Amino acid sequence: MDAPTTDAGIYARESAYLDCFVQFGEAGDRVISLSFPEQPDEDSGEDHPLLDRIEDYLNGTEDDFADVTVGLTVPTAQRKVLEAVREIPYGEDATVEQVARMTPDLSAGEQEDLTQVREALAANPVPLLIPDHRVRDGPSAAPPPVEQKLRAVEGL
Repeated sequence: MDAPTTDAGIYARESAYLDCFVQFGEAGDRVISLSFPEQPDEDSGEDHPLLDRIEDYLNGTEDDFADVTVGLTVPTAQRKVLEAVREIPYGEDATVEQVARMTPDLSAGEQEDLTQVREALAANPVPLLIPDHRVRDGPSAAPPPVEQKLRAVEGL
């Protein structure tokens, strides 16, 4: 795996396609945050292999980012949902009910479980790497214009 590096830091690069920056934070070998700000953090670097891969992805290169190690600092219930979402293949989408069925200990027939899926999607600390944009009827942690462009990249 060529991304992330063993360093800690914040990295950002402007995306003309998204009309914003793609910014992520890493600690050790784990990506711990990913966002789409209008302006990057002052101390962010722009040279990182993961930013190269994201740029290639936005230009149409298929990539599911499955080999990128993510450090999830969310409650266990949300972690299970986000781990299930990470299994949705590139170019395919799912519903909130399908994600509930994919998640251990959740049921698509229970409103409380569907709410739990939606809350986990909204709290996703690393949208794109955990592709909440592939859940067509759920919230995304990415801004709506970014979510729509990510869906367009994958033909969704």
